[in-house]
Amino acid sequence: MNLKFLTLLFLTFTFVACEDDETNEPETIDTNPDVVGMNYVKSTQSFDDTYTVLTASLEANENIKIVAEVDHEANAASVDLELSPTKIIFFGNPNLGTPLMQVNQQAGLDLPQRILVYQNDSSEVFVGYNSTVYLANRHTLGDVATLPTIATALKSLSENAAVADVTEQPSDVVANYNVTTILSDQTFDATYDDIRSVIDGNENLTIVAELDHQANAANVGLELLPTKVIIFGNPNLGTTLMQKSQTSALDLPQKILVYENAEGEVKIAFNNPELFVSRHAVIDSDATLEIVLTVLQGLADTASEE
Repeated sequence: MNLKFLTLLFLTFTFVACEDDETNEPETIDTNPDVVGMNYVKSTQSFDDTYTVLTASLEANENIKIVAEVDHEANAASVDLELSPTKIIFFGNPNLGTPLMQVNQQAGLDLPQRILVYQNDSSEVFVGYNSTVYLANRHTLGDVATLPTIATALKSLSENAAVADVTEQPSDVVANYNVTTILSDQTFDATYDDIRSVIDGNENLTIVAELDHQANAANVGLELLPTKVIIFGNPNLGTTLMQKSQTSALDLPQKILVYENAEGEVKIAFNNPELFVSRHAVIDSDATLEIVLTVLQGLADTASEE
């Protein structure tokens, strides 16, 4: 594994990302978002009140654990970039999420659940989350028994925070929609450790959260094959995408999933950056998207080789 090469790659790309495609066209103002698979609520409350109620509701539920909170606006400011108020909260309930991964471990790429709250340039506040239909179609889950419960919980949390009704979006994506999967020649532990060490060793990257889905399943008496996900970010890259389309925050920070299936194969999965084009209508960002793809692909390729 060439850790020095990847570290230099990350450092170089961090600064190149700020030189992304320029355009003199006015930015499109988000009103009602049109994002495949993202159900949303237009809040009748302020941004702060909406997010505060959402957080309080999650904290009040003993079956839910908040995994991480990301303030994208603050992260943007930390690298001297501007972004309207944008926060995302990650949370999980292994009793509900594990059955999805028992059918297809790849679902761990979209777990834990997350809810986005953002305020656009017109001061409109929106709450958005992945629909369970989107998750089922993307990861070929079929009719997992916990999906309706998850759908009801996400809807209730969002409507309670926004004090308004959810609008459901079309979610008819194909299987493996913008998911890239690579077979590793290493063991599960070696593959994951290599990915983590490269990310952790780069000062421009921040590990937001790590989840051992197998251990979380065992904590509630359920079985799951080895499955881990690492969530990490680089505000220089992510902010430029959210400046183009604020709903991109629903798929940020970046995530890499490592799992070992029943056949003993170790696989690495991540969101192909084309997701930001096809799902969030990000335009004029080819340079940034190419950088993100090269970094993710480089991480996966390096960790998959003995």
